[in-house]
Amino acid sequence: MAYTFPSHRSVTMALDGMVATSQPLAAEAGLRVLQEGGNAIDAAVTAAAVLAVVEPLSNGLGGDVMALLYWGATGEVRALDATGCTPRAATPARISELSKGRPPATGPLTVTVPGALHGWAALLQAYGTLTLEQALAPAIHYAERGFPVSEAAGRQWAQASGKLRAHPQTAATYLAAGKAPRIGQVFAQPDLARTLREIAAGGPDVLYRGPLGERMAAYVQEQGGLLTVEDLAADESAWLAPIELSYRGVRVLECPSDGQGLVALQTLGLLAGFDLPAMKWGFAEPLHRQIEALKLASADAQPSNGSDAPTAGRLDPAYLAGRRALIDPHGATPAPAPELSASAADAACLTVVDREHNAISLLQGLYEPFGSGLVVPGAGIILQSRRGALSRGPGRRPYRTLCPALLLEGPQLWACLGLSGGLMQPQGQVQVICNLLDWGMDVQQALDAPRFRWTEGNTVAFETGLSHMSRLALEKLGYEVKTNADPTTLGGGQIIRIDCETGVLQGGSDPRKDGCAIGY
Repeated sequence: MAYTFPSHRSVTMALDGMVATSQPLAAEAGLRVLQEGGNAIDAAVTAAAVLAVVEPLSNGLGGDVMALLYWGATGEVRALDATGCTPRAATPARISELSKGRPPATGPLTVTVPGALHGWAALLQAYGTLTLEQALAPAIHYAERGFPVSEAAGRQWAQASGKLRAHPQTAATYLAAGKAPRIGQVFAQPDLARTLREIAAGGPDVLYRGPLGERMAAYVQEQGGLLTVEDLAADESAWLAPIELSYRGVRVLECPSDGQGLVALQTLGLLAGFDLPAMKWGFAEPLHRQIEALKLASADAQPSNGSDAPTAGRLDPAYLAGRRALIDPHGATPAPAPELSASAADAACLTVVDREHNAISLLQGLYEPFGSGLVVPGAGIILQSRRGALSRGPGRRPYRTLCPALLLEGPQLWACLGLSGGLMQPQGQVQVICNLLDWGMDVQQALDAPRFRWTEGNTVAFETGLSHMSRLALEKLGYEVKTNADPTTLGGGQIIRIDCETGVLQGGSDPRKDGCAIGY
């Protein structure tokens, strides 16, 4: 093996089903669904709802969902886009007027329509065997009874406490006596429990065409925002065909759109022209190529470059060859600062595979930790802030940051994976896929391996583990290297791989999060 970092956790192995996500209570809830006869989609929605309760800083009913689904019996792959639109009244002129010319990063003007609930319902309706009421039951349990605040989430919760204190309703809901709950403290959410019960009884229309939506829109407007009941009523999820690219003979599939999934594919397309397997993991030579490829793909994908750049053109071999020629093997090329958040608390990630090898990779998020900072009074719903940097205009879906992925060998599923973390989603995903396919790591090693995060220009932050010689070599190439990067800025991934010879499920869960991969 060419890599030398320590891998701290064994691969989880099972035969009949597996769930991997960032919070053990959510993973266990999903696994219980599989053990009781539910399929991967049932388990994913159940786990997603629990994540909305036990990891409120990163996801929830006020956020969005994107998912990639593989149906084992047919080999069908479908992408679900359940991201809500920017309010129709949120024109650039109106936002500039209300914000006095300063683009808001948080608060009421950043709120977009929450698509997560429609996404959960669409998954169950198309492929599930559970009702929405059944899938929400574990989440309701944890919201009512409470859950122990886990370590990684608790630390990030504390870091966001200033944002929560800025809004009295939010502070009353998500702080305890003015402070973030301590790690290990049992934290209940009675308002959110009542909301989930209302939805379980009345379905998504309670939010999108009912009293809950009326309260949500009225509150956002009271705070100075532009969300309306008409915006909520117009929301719908979309089933789409995935986009894909072959990398080292493996099909890598992503959700379509000019978003972060396309960044990951384009980066891999650029790297396909280099012999990374012949290079040593963790050395400057492959790191330089990975960083430069990510910079080029990210530059093509900046939201300000236009909302509907053609996907096919950016994955065309001739276009990739031309962009690849810009990578100087002897030096770094400056690049503009990315327009997206590098926060790793913007989303929660889960992957599920069942005994029929149906599989799903699902991400859901609020864009920033605790989103806009606004909580609907009496509902416990944190509203996302996706319009803050990602708007494509009023009435349109913002630029997507969520990028679940599937890897296939021909028609057969090889792995499902995802990685949370704003700008880190494509960066971390590319590094993990290279670890798997270029350097032959197992799923846990691929996640444990130290990561880098390109921030702007030639500045790159590295996690502990970069060798002194590699740092010197990168600095000689022109990089400004920052070491000991905060692990919370480096994303949190989940992987389940299927051994095509034995059928054994192999799960890995990111050590930078609280979660686990569990199976039976």
